[in-house]
Amino acid sequence: MIHDVDESLRTMIREQVVNRSDIDVVFDAPTKDWASRRTGPTINAFLYDIREDVSRRDVALQAVRDDNGRVVARRPPDRRFRLAYLLTAWTQRPEDEHRLLSALLGTFLAHDRIPDHMLAGGLVDHPLPVILQLALPPSQDRSLSDVWSALGGEMKPSLDLVVVAPIDPLRRVEPGPPVLEAPVPRITRRAGDGLAEEVDGGDGERPGRTLRLRPTHGDGHP
Repeated sequence: MIHDVDESLRTMIREQVVNRSDIDVVFDAPTKDWASRRTGPTINAFLYDIREDVSRRDVALQAVRDDNGRVVARRPPDRRFRLAYLLTAWTQRPEDEHRLLSALLGTFLAHDRIPDHMLAGGLVDHPLPVILQLALPPSQDRSLSDVWSALGGEMKPSLDLVVVAPIDPLRRVEPGPPVLEAPVPRITRRAGDGLAEEVDGGDGERPGRTLRLRPTHGDGHP
């Protein structure tokens, strides 16, 4: 699922931001060593955090049906995960980097989801959208300055992009055997003399009958 999100973002950035120019779109960690080896203008989308979006979790099992509509299994619904990307632009001049960041900002503000024709792999034709959330305030336990410190590089202007994508938990529950006949109700009643009857209540086409007698305790319970 993560690589499908990567390819979808790459397609979106290339088609709507750089317009298939000579600007590279990469997903490397923007460390000091990587920056020293960079040879051309680059947009970097570094994936630095993955968490489940528990507010969107659903626990009700869903039916899996065959071509005839028969239930062949039950599965938990897709879980949704928040993939946090650090978007940065790398050129020789800060002005050019700011232009690229402005183009990224305008592109992702214009879309609240990745367009269907830009989706890749298992995200294609998926019933759930791939949601985009841009430049939201980070949570208290996730600071961008901490990310830059961990990378060992100098802090640069960046955009924080969160992609909410579905993933199949790949668990299936086999259904029980099919019911081939109507269930027959059975009733237990006190018959007297310390005995209890177990009665077949019938099914509407035949009368009920006593199946067996069982001794009871003094309170009438078997």
